[in-house]
Amino acid sequence: QVQLVESGGGLVQPGGSLRLSCAASGFTFSSSTMSWVRQAPGKGLEWVSDINRGGGITRYAGSVKGRFTISRDNAANTLYLQMNNLKPEDTAVYYCAKGASRGQGTQVTVSS
Repeated sequence: QVQLVESGGGLVQPGGSLRLSCAASGFTFSSSTMSWVRQAPGKGLEWVSDINRGGGITRYAGSVKGRFTISRDNAANTLYLQMNNLKPEDTAVYYCAKGASRGQGTQVTVSS
């Protein structure tokens, strides 16, 4: 079955950077469009970004465009999210997703 394990979250000051990783297994990663979604405290799920199977097509929510970069390593079955110039409103649990399947998430807290 689909297994997604996120890592790389933590506490960072505004303006800082983090790189999230997602280790994927149980399906053909290289054939799958992958996404990052997030859930801020008290709010619903928000789509952040996605990437096509080859990595050549990426899309971003307006709130993160220009600051976040999604990428993938199909040889390592791993999805990444490089997050720069983080803002307090980026505080959320970040999930790697394949369709409706998500991992357990990794907490990102942006605070001074």
